Amino acid sequence: MKSNKTIKNLIIVALSFIAFYLLFQNFKTIKVELDSITHQGIISYIATYFLIGIPIFIGTWIINKNKNILKYLGLSESMFTGIWTSALFTLPMFAGGLIFFNLSNEIEVQDLIAGTLIAGFMEELYYRGFLFGQLFKNTRLGFIPSIFLGALIFASGHLYQSQDLNELVGIFSVTFMGAVLFAWLFAEWNYNLWVPIFTHTFMNLSWMLFDSGTTALGGITANIFRALTIAIAILFTINYKKRHNLPFEINRKTLLLKRNNDQKN
Repeated sequence: MKSNKTIKNLIIVALSFIAFYLLFQNFKTIKVELDSITHQGIISYIATYFLIGIPIFIGTWIINKNKNILKYLGLSESMFTGIWTSALFTLPMFAGGLIFFNLSNEIEVQDLIAGTLIAGFMEELYYRGFLFGQLFKNTRLGFIPSIFLGALIFASGHLYQSQDLNELVGIFSVTFMGAVLFAWLFAEWNYNLWVPIFTHTFMNLSWMLFDSGTTALGGITANIFRALTIAIAILFTINYKKRHNLPFEINRKTLLLKRNNDQKN
């Protein structure tokens, strides 16, 4: 029975995400059409993201057999927890930016909103809340197979930033590891999607506010502070769970293939 459930949910996740991804290929076309209606670029941008996400919402509803899809995507948990943890995690990036870099001269409000809060929210919602979350919680797949495909697609989506092969490898590696980190934070903070949403948002905000690099790869100094942010996020999360006697969601029993009784739903 559990095996049948895993196969069924795998198919639903796959079909839903494929439909989303195909719609995403027409993102610009849909947004242009909406621009003619709203006459507000940022509103059209948000609306387009939600429209192409309809297959994701339908898939979540089918898998969980519940109308409260926000809960199963991780959005019903504490937003405040997401804000304060993410502010703590990303403190090194903002401190490093203020000390070592100048403020960017190319900051536009709409671009800033689109590249931080909207990008952070939508990417985490679709990639971590759905693609990773539904696979990890509703199938026997462990953490590594659940995150691999999403991290691969997520990282590939950032390769437009450069044409240099070495830099492309660096960008892919950095964004792939970022996807793994966000998924791990999502799981370990009780499937609270606001934690990776705001961590992603604040990291992007720091990158856009300061002249620390033109791509997701960045320079040596910028990456030192990014590494500190990652280290704090991991170490604080581990320490917090140990102090509160909370079990770890990602462990040797849930890395590759979970036993039937390890499934969340």
